[in-house]
Amino acid sequence: MFLFFSYFSLLFFLFPPCSPARIAPGFTPPESITVLTVNGTNDTWHNLARFLDSSKGSHVSGMSELKKYFHRFGYLPVSDIDFTDTFDARFESAVIEYQSKLGLPVTGKLDSNTLSQIMSPRCGVRDTGHVTQFHATRRYAYFSGQPRWVRKTPVTLTYAFSPENTISYLTTEEIRAVVDRAFTRWAAVIPLRFSEIEDYVSADIKIGFYGGDHGDGEPFDGVLGVLAHAFSPTSGKLHFDAAERWAVDFGVERSKVAVDLESVATHEIGHVLGLAHSSVKEAIMYPSLSPRNKKVELKLDDVKGVQALYGSNPNFSLSALLASDTSTNQAVGSRIRTSSKWATSILVLASSLWWCWCI
Repeated sequence: MFLFFSYFSLLFFLFPPCSPARIAPGFTPPESITVLTVNGTNDTWHNLARFLDSSKGSHVSGMSELKKYFHRFGYLPVSDIDFTDTFDARFESAVIEYQSKLGLPVTGKLDSNTLSQIMSPRCGVRDTGHVTQFHATRRYAYFSGQPRWVRKTPVTLTYAFSPENTISYLTTEEIRAVVDRAFTRWAAVIPLRFSEIEDYVSADIKIGFYGGDHGDGEPFDGVLGVLAHAFSPTSGKLHFDAAERWAVDFGVERSKVAVDLESVATHEIGHVLGLAHSSVKEAIMYPSLSPRNKKVELKLDDVKGVQALYGSNPNFSLSALLASDTSTNQAVGSRIRTSSKWATSILVLASSLWWCWCI
């Protein structure tokens, strides 16, 4: 059973700030950094700053709660439920596995890159799974046993939206349009078709917006934190956290914590098809997504993974995807080199402010 509230909120209540740090008006952090705010204060950075550069042998108040985050996403075994505030050998192994799985520099300590990743809103599915590696840098993964949908060809999977579990500020047409585009992207690379139907009960894939504990053993945690989750084949359950501010057009939706519905839908459909999380940051199946970011195009890692399960759509062109992947990777590499400096600077600043306020 997962915690009913956000791990970020948990850290906030355990370590209330001595004096709130406010973000300068008009300041926008780099897109690889997620600054989560509560009523305009930078409390999450403030609270996590105390863990900066912690390593094996460190003892930091509140580390037991941070260990629960690692347990939640599959990096600490179930037997380790009585967590302490000591950075022990098992936690070091968990940090190393986390860094390796999510494509971070493997340092074995809670450096700025790792803490920034922990703060990022993400999918609620655990980061465990069978990993297949090719070309040294491409890594996709499956659920245990590599489950997939097995039907007579041509395969058509139906999907429907819950008539009760929805949100009111987006129209049904807007939601249907973005989800249809998400399914279309996957259908373009594999020989499966997806068809929307009205009968929710009989649909292969059941989609809805749910709040808190909604009966599937994986309660949502409120704004940001866990955004959505889906289950492996052939469950077909795809759930969005109703507490999020979902957006279909950032030009219209101005909320600073708005989350792109199409991006998350595309990711969760990957789970519905049988893909687990990838360690390739540019891939759709990477587990995290920052607010007000849009990420909807399948990358080579996504395509290779899903095609290993279902084969290729005969109309799919790999050469076009390779060209797109190459240009995107070059642009992302340049952006990461710049933004990593910001990550270190902001965490160091937050750490300094915390000591000034609290000593």
